[in-house]
Amino acid sequence: MRYLPLTGHDREEMLATIGVHSIDDLFVDVPEAARLTGAIAGLPDHASELSVERHMTALARRNTVAGEVPFFLGCGAYRHHVPASVDHLIQRGEFLTAYTPYQPEIAQGTLQMLFEFQTQVARLLGTDLANASMYDGSTACWEAIGMARRITKRGKAILSAGLHPHYVSVAKTMAKYTGDVLDTAAPTLTAETDLDRLIAAIDDDTSCVVVQYPDILGRIADLRPLADAAHAKKALLIAVVTEPVAMGALVSPGEMDADIVVGEGQSIGVGLQFGGPYVGLFGCKEKYVRQMPGRLCGETRDADGRRGFVLTLSTREQHIRREKATSNICTNSGLCALAFSVHMTLLGEAGLRRLAGLNHAGACRAAARLAQVPGVRVVNDGFFNEFTLDLGQEARPVVRTLADRGVLAGVSLGRLYPGEAALENGLVVAVTETTTDEDVEALATALTTVLTEVLA
Repeated sequence: MRYLPLTGHDREEMLATIGVHSIDDLFVDVPEAARLTGAIAGLPDHASELSVERHMTALARRNTVAGEVPFFLGCGAYRHHVPASVDHLIQRGEFLTAYTPYQPEIAQGTLQMLFEFQTQVARLLGTDLANASMYDGSTACWEAIGMARRITKRGKAILSAGLHPHYVSVAKTMAKYTGDVLDTAAPTLTAETDLDRLIAAIDDDTSCVVVQYPDILGRIADLRPLADAAHAKKALLIAVVTEPVAMGALVSPGEMDADIVVGEGQSIGVGLQFGGPYVGLFGCKEKYVRQMPGRLCGETRDADGRRGFVLTLSTREQHIRREKATSNICTNSGLCALAFSVHMTLLGEAGLRRLAGLNHAGACRAAARLAQVPGVRVVNDGFFNEFTLDLGQEARPVVRTLADRGVLAGVSLGRLYPGEAALENGLVVAVTETTTDEDVEALATALTTVLTEVLA
């Protein structure tokens, strides 16, 4: 059914009011050569709702859905089981259609949810406090670097070789406009992290050191020596967590004296969704709270002594003077933050620890089985639910062949780091509670066959 609320007479009155004779007069500033004069080639003028639905469904079927095949992709986006109750709750109208409240205290439900979210994130990351979420992990990482610059009044950030290359790319893009100097490197296909390099590189110009935990290859390092070295030079330690489920099993970065901890919250409550929307996590030490970007919800009491919630801190340009603003973030991933909070509430601390245990145990079984494939070597000495394989040959064609055979084997490092020949044999494999032993066996069998064929 067509939706045309205005009659011809309505349009004539509107055109007369603004002083033009026809709709075409509104486009006089557009060169005639750039104007569309007929139908768009290959696109019908109209189609029925049923025809459009069938067409879009056919296009969607060209995608390989994570739940339909053995799935081992990771590197910052993970397939976890999300209870149906999470989706049911976030689709309530008061949540699904809500926008960032500009008079926040009248939106008590939204503020309470964000307050609970902040509490959960702070406990998860081991920080004194957390903000009310950010867009995603990569932009949260850059905001942390900017925050370190404001605190230290320095402009050099040292980025670990194990930091996700997409996060590095975002930081490089933003640094073009701020003048920050970024010290970066590519990882090596070994079990050792680059903590020694990071410690050696810290100097009096360093604002922060950024390290991922676990890193892009799944390696886990004790961050305490790095924190001590950074603090000795009055620099900050920023830890990045792309797999928050790992915090159910590992010592949190905050407990290891990280000053700022950021990350991606997609694993908890938020599906893969072909790349988004996701939700950024951001926590820090209390002494740095006024330099933290985004918003902070707090708890108070009203005139009658009843519990209430307020927007305690909102350090963006709309609320305070431009020179005092910490960022230009205009909103947060509120609905995804709600999904995170609902899922985390359903899990509880005991549930999160059990979920983490399932992930780690499954990854250990998978690593042991895949290590039996001829020509394959497990790079890591330790890991949580993600580890790297050295296939002994370029991984990209192997991954493509396995995908054609219905097995999404993982992420090839050659794709993440184009031009880095030393990483071409690397394959990062992620295992979660959704990965079955049959999936692992399917990968091992297919990998054995494909590696033999490629060698032949």
